[in-house]
Amino acid sequence: MNFRQNSIKLSRLLKNPFSRFFISSGIYVLFVMWVGNYWLCFGLIIFADIYLTKFVNWRFWRKRKPQGEKYKLSTEFIDSLIIAVLLAIFIRTFFIEAYTIPTSSMEKTLGVGDYLFVSKLRYGPRLPMTPITIPFTHNTLPFTKNRKSFATWITFPYKRLQGISKIKNYQVVVFNYPEGDTIIKDQPDKNYYQMVRQFGRDYVRKNYEVIYRPIDKRDNYTKRVIGIPGDTVQILHGRAIVNKKSEPQFKSSQFNYSLKSYGNYEDTAIFKKLGVSLYDINYNAYNSIYSLPLTRKMYRELLDSAYFKAIIRYENTDPSSVNNQIFPFEESYYWTEDNFGPVVVPQKNITIELNSKNLPLYRKIISSFENNTLRVINDSIYINNILSDKYTFKKDYYFMLGDNRHNSNDSRYWGFVPEDHIIGKATMVWFSIEKNKKWFDNIRWNKMFKFIR
Repeated sequence: MNFRQNSIKLSRLLKNPFSRFFISSGIYVLFVMWVGNYWLCFGLIIFADIYLTKFVNWRFWRKRKPQGEKYKLSTEFIDSLIIAVLLAIFIRTFFIEAYTIPTSSMEKTLGVGDYLFVSKLRYGPRLPMTPITIPFTHNTLPFTKNRKSFATWITFPYKRLQGISKIKNYQVVVFNYPEGDTIIKDQPDKNYYQMVRQFGRDYVRKNYEVIYRPIDKRDNYTKRVIGIPGDTVQILHGRAIVNKKSEPQFKSSQFNYSLKSYGNYEDTAIFKKLGVSLYDINYNAYNSIYSLPLTRKMYRELLDSAYFKAIIRYENTDPSSVNNQIFPFEESYYWTEDNFGPVVVPQKNITIELNSKNLPLYRKIISSFENNTLRVINDSIYINNILSDKYTFKKDYYFMLGDNRHNSNDSRYWGFVPEDHIIGKATMVWFSIEKNKKWFDNIRWNKMFKFIR
C-alpha cells in the first residue's frame, strides 16, 4: 500500500510544472558546467517558458490546441520524428556514434563490412567545429559525386570536453585523416600530397581542382595508437618498439607473405578456411606465387599443412624502393615501412632543438597543424619571420599503425596525428557483413557485439 501511495505521489510530482522545471533545469545546468560555456545559462529562460509561462510555441511546426484536444496522427508522427532526430544528433555529438570500416587496414581486429560504435565520452567529446551540416552525413552528400554536405559560413575553434579517461598505448581509435585537409575534387582517392611530391605543386594545381576540408570534415580513419605524446617509437622488422619495449603480440596483427604454390586451383579454399580476406589476396599465375597477409596463427597452420612449396615473410629493407612515400619524405632518412625511426612523438609544451636535419619530421606540424609561417634560408629556419633554433609544441600528437601492417595507410606514410583530430575510442562491433556474399549468408554472427581490443 505504501509503495502504491509513493508511486502516486511521485507521479503527481513529475506532472507538476514547477517540479519538471527544476528537474530539467538542474540537468541542464550540469550540462552547461560540463561544456564550460556559461552563456548557455540563458537557456534557462527557455525552460521557464516551456514549463511555466508558455508565451512561445517552441514546437512551431504545429499549432497549439486547447488542453485535452488531440492532434492528428500525422502531426504526432512529425512531432515524434523531429524530437527523435534532435535526440539522435545530441547522442552522436556527445556520447556515441556508429561508423563503418571501408578498408582491410585493421584486419583481423576490424574488417571490411564491420560496423562499430565509437565512444566520444571516453576521451571527451569534441565540440563541432563546422556546425552547419546536413544531419547524419559526414563530408559528402549520399548518391553524389563528392558534393560536400557542409558549409563553412560559421566555424568554431577546437574544444574538447572532459572525458572519463586518457588515450593509452595500443587502443583502437577513430580520427580524422591528417592529410585529408586538401583533396583532388574529382579523384578523392588520390593523395594530394603524394601527387605534389611526385609531380610538383604547380602541376597538380594547374591540372586538378583542389578543395579544402576543415578538421572535423576530413575522412575518418581507424588505427591503433602505438605512440602517445612523449613516446619514442621505432619499427624493426615490422614490429613496433615503444620506449625500447616491443609491442604486445596481438593475435590480430598481420604481415604480408609470399607463398609458392604447386599451381592448384583449390588454393583459395584453404585461404577461405583460414579466414583470409578476399580483398587481400594477390596471385601471379605466371610463377604461381600468392601475396597475402597472415596472422602468426595462420602462418603456423599453413606451415604445418605443407600445402605450399615455400612461405616467406615480406620485409622491405630498400629505402630507395619507397622514395617519397615514407614519412618524412627525405632521402637522408633511410626508412621503410618495416624499418622506421626512432622518432619522438611531439608533446604539448615540450621544447625541442630545431635544425635542418630534424625539420622534415616537424615541418607540417609547425606550418599546418600549429599555423605558423615557416621559411628555410641557407639552412637557417625562420618561424613567423624570427630566426629559430628551438620550437615548443602547442598540441599533443599520436603515432598510429594498422594491425594489417603491410596493408595500412598510417603514420609511417603521413606522420603524426594532432589531438584535435581524435574523434573517439572504437569500443564494439555491433554488426558485420561479408560484402561478397548473398544477404543473410553474409552476416558474420561471430563478430557481432564483440568488444574491440
